[in-house]
Amino acid sequence: MPRKLTHPANSTSLGRDDRLLFATRAARMFSYGFLSVVLVLYLAGLGFSEGRIGLLLTLTLVGDVLVSLWITLHADRLGRKRMLVLGAGLMVAAGVPFALSGDFTVLVLAATFGVISPSGNEVGPFLAIEQAALSQVLPEDRRTGVFAWYHLAGAFATALGALAGGWTAQALQASGLTPVASYRVLVFAYAAVGLLLAALFVQVSRAVEAPSASAAGGRWGLHASKGVVLRLSALFSLDAFAGGFVIQSLVAYWFHRRFGVEPGVLGTIFFAANLLAGLSALYAVRLARQIGLIRTMVVTHIPSNVLLILVPLMPNLPLAIGVLLLRFSISQMDVPTRQAYTMQVVAPDERSAAAGVTGIARTTGAAISPMLAGPMLAVPAFAGLPFFIAGGLKLLYDLLLYRSFRASDPGTSEK
Repeated sequence: MPRKLTHPANSTSLGRDDRLLFATRAARMFSYGFLSVVLVLYLAGLGFSEGRIGLLLTLTLVGDVLVSLWITLHADRLGRKRMLVLGAGLMVAAGVPFALSGDFTVLVLAATFGVISPSGNEVGPFLAIEQAALSQVLPEDRRTGVFAWYHLAGAFATALGALAGGWTAQALQASGLTPVASYRVLVFAYAAVGLLLAALFVQVSRAVEAPSASAAGGRWGLHASKGVVLRLSALFSLDAFAGGFVIQSLVAYWFHRRFGVEPGVLGTIFFAANLLAGLSALYAVRLARQIGLIRTMVVTHIPSNVLLILVPLMPNLPLAIGVLLLRFSISQMDVPTRQAYTMQVVAPDERSAAAGVTGIARTTGAAISPMLAGPMLAVPAFAGLPFFIAGGLKLLYDLLLYRSFRASDPGTSEK
């Protein structure tokens, strides 16, 4: 019988499995960060048009949906640890062909059947399974706080990855490599991180595995909580569809086209942006104690989306960067609260499935919009439209979320 780890309610320490999951989160997000800064520049350097790049990014996210759907819905039955190792292998399976080939068909196949992040955000099955594992080994009154630190670890790693990726590419170009060759080095590094993740996941204990009762779940691994999970998934999908218009790689490309920003400076911009985003998650914990999880998600998200709309209206680079950073300073306060709320309203044996279904809904929503945003970025007069569309749809999401779930906001009792 798997050993279940618990922590005292007032404990601030993490167990071995918790620390390993924090480490895998950090390593993964570091690789997502450096890849997102250069990915669209790399594809453009290979000669692909903005339309084909947008299509490739969409197919990348569609593939992530299919992979995540199968893995997360089977993780509790087949083994969370085993599925995490499989996901790491799929990162390698995507990274190596991207680095070795410039053929569009090869890249589409690698993106569809592998795991690769064009956004700098989580993709693949990792987040859902890690959330379920952490929820199992943590007491409820510590969950939001640990999720906030878990998010901060990922955001800080993404920030460092963006900084390292941008300046590494620029340094390699200064040493004589062509831009495409410098970006290819980073794609190889992404594949190497997949190998590192597999080695770390192997060390996770069986304590993170789901209770045996989870095998009795319904068709989607859900039973009593199916209704609320599907309602949340629909809303999260709308939010992610909006966010897909402004994924990090596309915003980096917009800054490059609009203001001529070099890779190193792009890395610095997104280092600061992701660092501020991660710190904002910590503020969310205190606010959630006072006003509840749903209200925290909404009241912090609305102003961040107004700021998103303002970014392309700025007349110069410093103002555009300033508004973007201000937006990031509050943009992720809904993330740990969203994760904690989802884990709180479902039964323990539904957590992997619930996190998986809601995560897949987000990835599905985000998969369509890059294909629509790419052609817009190709026309200077329309290049700001992705920001306007994303901000407007996200505001609609905030209002619908509050209307649908404000009455069932359980708040939090954390100390």
